[in-house]
Amino acid sequence: MNPVEAVLRTLHDGELALRDDLLAAAEEHAAEHEFHHVATDTARWSAEHARLIAATAAARDLHLPADPDTPALTRLRRKAAEDLTPRPDGLPDLLEALTALHLAAGRNSLHWEMLAQAAQAGRDGELLELASRCHPQTLRQMRWTNTLIKTLAPQLLTAS
Repeated sequence: MNPVEAVLRTLHDGELALRDDLLAAAEEHAAEHEFHHVATDTARWSAEHARLIAATAAARDLHLPADPDTPALTRLRRKAAEDLTPRPDGLPDLLEALTALHLAAGRNSLHWEMLAQAAQAGRDGELLELASRCHPQTLRQMRWTNTLIKTLAPQLLTAS
């Protein structure tokens, strides 16, 4: 596998993971109606990114499933893994979820940027179009989580 294919695979896996994490957070915090709806909507972006990455990869003889597991099955696997992982005490669940979502979107953003730079250097219009189409939505996911952290952290961290 060449380095560009490795970035495509990493992005594909990262977008599917972010989709699953957004859906799980939306479900876990369903009482926060605005959070629930935006998380669900932005999860669709990540699902679409994974589908587009899989289509682009297929044209390069790299086979990535558009959706290897159903989101529910993936959430169950993640929940089982989370239950076995120690969590720091004291951080409110919603802030912890937002932090994880922000970091996952940031990781994807870095890989989108790598892909765009490789596409420019290699004069690969198809990869550049893919990155140009998907990366802005990933940046919006990051801005959304960052805005919520800025808004909610003071309330959640200073509440008695």
